[in-house]
Amino acid sequence: MKKTIIAAAVTLATFGLATPALAHQAGDILVRGGIVHVSPDDSSGYVSVDSLGETGMTVGVDSNTQIGLNFVYMYDDNWGIELLAATPFTHDVNLQNSELGLGDGTLAEVSHLPPTLSVQYYFGQADSVFRPYLGAGLNYTVFFDESFKGSRKEQGFNSLDLDSSFGWAVQVGMDYKINESWHLNGQIRYIDISTDAEFKVGDLDSKVSVDIDPFVYMISAGYSF
Repeated sequence: MKKTIIAAAVTLATFGLATPALAHQAGDILVRGGIVHVSPDDSSGYVSVDSLGETGMTVGVDSNTQIGLNFVYMYDDNWGIELLAATPFTHDVNLQNSELGLGDGTLAEVSHLPPTLSVQYYFGQADSVFRPYLGAGLNYTVFFDESFKGSRKEQGFNSLDLDSSFGWAVQVGMDYKINESWHLNGQIRYIDISTDAEFKVGDLDSKVSVDIDPFVYMISAGYSF
């Protein structure tokens, strides 16, 4: 019996030594997929309408959740380069402090894609189970499918167009390694997104500047190649 236990212990120890270390190491490619929630920390200037000038009206942007992907190339054991991608986010845009009897509430719907390229630094050793990291980089956000709601079209809103945005991004995250290939990831990101929205009210040219500046939360599973 004792010999059996000793033999089993030796076998397990040998297996443990032979098992590949859990690692994010130089040359690895990490692919993560999961849920991304975009929560705007938004603010806007006042809506300006030709012949009326600057009004007291502002706009706000609602949150949205989508499927997110990111890809990381480990340049070495601690430094990585990451690309963030996602299915298109769609946000309701709300009119606030309305005047002229227009009424507060949903004004329009806008979709966007926010690809972000970041450089990351992973703390700890390549074989650490927990790998917290920091990242910083650049974001490009393109807006599309901008449209006013039906009731707003009846009020005369039309021809909505939003400029693309180019800004910086920072993040903090952590990987928990399940084995040599799989890991769980959680991260929080802040992205500088600003746009100028141009539209018409009837035949009057109008515009408003909006800082969307969202916090982006992601929970995902990742695989290391």
